[in-house]
Amino acid sequence: MVAQLLDGQKVAEEIKARLATRVQNLISQGKVPGLGTILVGEDASSARYVAMKHKDCGEIGIASFHRHLSGDVSRDELNRAIDEFNANPDVDAYLIQLPLPGHLDEVASLMRVDPDKDVDGLHPVNLGKLVMGANGPLPCTPNGILELLNFYGVDTEKSQVVIVGRGLTIGRPLSLLLTLKRPRCNATVTVVHTGTKDISVFTKKADIVIAAAGQAHLIKGSMIRPGAAVVGAGTTFLDGKLLSDLDDDVSAVAGWVTPRIGGVGPMTRAMLLENAVLAAERHNGQDR
Repeated sequence: MVAQLLDGQKVAEEIKARLATRVQNLISQGKVPGLGTILVGEDASSARYVAMKHKDCGEIGIASFHRHLSGDVSRDELNRAIDEFNANPDVDAYLIQLPLPGHLDEVASLMRVDPDKDVDGLHPVNLGKLVMGANGPLPCTPNGILELLNFYGVDTEKSQVVIVGRGLTIGRPLSLLLTLKRPRCNATVTVVHTGTKDISVFTKKADIVIAAAGQAHLIKGSMIRPGAAVVGAGTTFLDGKLLSDLDDDVSAVAGWVTPRIGGVGPMTRAMLLENAVLAAERHNGQDR
C-alpha cells in the first residue's frame, strides 16, 4: 500500500485564494484587514515563522503590524506592546509568538490579549466558546487539520480518532473540536501522550491518528491500522533538520499521510489568515 499524501500546501493555496477575494471585498468597502505579531528575542525558528506569516498576509492583501522586542524585555514593556495592539483599530487580530523567554509569564501575557483580537483562538474566553460549541476563532492548527482531512475526503464523523499529545496548541483543543456535535466533527476521540504505557494499543484501532507530541519518529508503521489516515502535527528540530513525529515507514501502511514538510504547517498559517479575515469582517459589521 502506498499512502495518499495529505498535501497541506495545495489546500492552503486554495484557501488563500478564497480569502483574497474576501479581503478585496473588505478593501472595496474601505476596510483593510490587519494582522499583528509580537516577537520577543532572537529565536531563529520563531523569527522565520513570523516572517512567513507576514509574507502570507502580503500575498492576499492583509496589512502587517509587527513589534520585535529584545529577549530581556521587561513584563511592563511587553504589556505595553500588547495594550497598543489591543487599542489599535487597524489591527484586527494579532498573536504573541511563543515560546517567550523564561522570565516572562506566557499565560499572563496571553490572557492580556483582547479575546476579540485573538488570532490563535487560544485565549481562555475563546477556548471556553470552543468547549460550549459557540462561535469564536478556532485554534489554527486543530482547525487546519480538520480542513485538511475533509478536503481529501477522510471522514471524521463517527470515526475512531487517536490524538497523540495533550498540548495547549494542538492536542487539547483538537480533542474538543473533533467531539463537537456538528458536521465534519462528531468523532470518538482518545487522547494519549508520551506518558501512556503503550500508545500502540490505541493507535492500532484508530481510523485516524494525529501525532502532536513533538517527539521525532514516535509513530511507527507497526503502530498503525492498515488504511488509516495519519497526520504528523508534531515536529522536532535536530541538527538543523525538521523531523516529524511520524516515522518514514508509516506511509507504507497508512491510507493517507502528511508529508514531512508541507502538511500541517501551511494549514496552520492558512487558518491564521482565516481568523484575521473573520475578525476584520466582524469589525466591519459582517458576521459570518
